[in-house]
Amino acid sequence: MVASRILIIEDDLSIAELQRDYLEIHSIEADIVTDGLEGVNCALNEDYALIVIDLMLPSMNGFEICRRIREVKNIPLMVVSAKKEDVDKIRALGLGADDYMTKPFSPSELVARVQAHIKRYKQLTGAGQAVEYIEMNNIVVDKAARKVYVLGEESTFTTKEFDLLVFFMEHPNRVWTKEQLFRQLWYMDDLDGEVFTVVVHVGRIRDKLKKGKLSELPIETIWGSGYRFNN
Repeated sequence: MVASRILIIEDDLSIAELQRDYLEIHSIEADIVTDGLEGVNCALNEDYALIVIDLMLPSMNGFEICRRIREVKNIPLMVVSAKKEDVDKIRALGLGADDYMTKPFSPSELVARVQAHIKRYKQLTGAGQAVEYIEMNNIVVDKAARKVYVLGEESTFTTKEFDLLVFFMEHPNRVWTKEQLFRQLWYMDDLDGEVFTVVVHVGRIRDKLKKGKLSELPIETIWGSGYRFNN
């Protein structure tokens, strides 16, 4: 039985079909689109549990696709690209991607990451979930509605930004290493070159809290150790 349906936006059909075949073995149905503009239209007009995005695409590149989708939806976005430079990874994450894999990739790792993102997203957006609020340092989080209020004003957070903020607020006054946060939020043990994702997401959370005019940011960098959310 198919458990989830995702969209793959990838102009190399052989790679897209490889991704789809491995995902379908694990009961994840995948639609394939090979054009960037067509891909973003499908993403915005259809219901998907996750979207896999290449960066180098005809009609519209993956960076712009991430930006346009994130303006409207908070579903998980996962970039899979041959671009390996940190500047490209940081840019994609900065535009709202939740994860970034480089080609060539392990199909089994792709499946594991997709499953982890879908599972986490469904857990946090499940129907019938009881309303639950967390309030600290002039930040209020409505977990059921997935909304964040800073000094009473709503602030928009992406899926992973929201998850990370909730994790910090549920575990205050404790130092977490980047590696621990990556394992907790991305459900991956393979840390090779990936923990920078945590740094980018923490930076984006801080930027949004600053825009909310908090006088003191609660997420503190503990040099040589990691991060701590001070309550």
